[in-house]
Amino acid sequence: MSSDEPLEPPPEAPQEPLEQSGSPDPEEHHDDGLDLAKALTRATARSTPAARRKLRKKDTPRRGRVSGAHPDDRDPQLLDATLSRLVDDHGWELDLRVHGVFGRWAELVGAEVAQHCTPESFAEGRLVVRTDSTAWATQLRLLAPTVVRRLNEELGHGTVTLIEVLGPHGPTWKKGPRSVRDGRGPRDTYG
Repeated sequence: MSSDEPLEPPPEAPQEPLEQSGSPDPEEHHDDGLDLAKALTRATARSTPAARRKLRKKDTPRRGRVSGAHPDDRDPQLLDATLSRLVDDHGWELDLRVHGVFGRWAELVGAEVAQHCTPESFAEGRLVVRTDSTAWATQLRLLAPTVVRRLNEELGHGTVTLIEVLGPHGPTWKKGPRSVRDGRGPRDTYG
């Protein structure tokens, strides 16, 4: 086909006679008139240069700046910034602060108290502290409001709500491989 020849309109489909009731057959559909114009418009809409650019932009992932002297994520990063982003992404901030408090326990509560009391766990605002004697357990229960206030200054308001003080581990009377559960333990057996 040369460019000098005029374009011919598409041949029209032959019209079929209507049924006896006067309505067209719902299963038979012919692309002519408005339907044909809509189909041609849809087909040519994707072939314009602007439409092709839009399609290319949708298909390619956005990468930000691809080149140039501007900083982007491909540049070397400071270790502090990278670790901060890792902590934020995983939600480890509170855990790290709590473990930092465990590491600085002597600094926060004082050397004498830290010598006799050690933190064991922290969960849902409850700090569990183990003491080495019942006297220090009583002393720490009296100091609990002060310790909670000091810890919340370090961790953030409302982080520690309760300190559970545990006394020393009791001695075990279990000797050997066999033992009786719920037994009376060592007692005076002289009647």
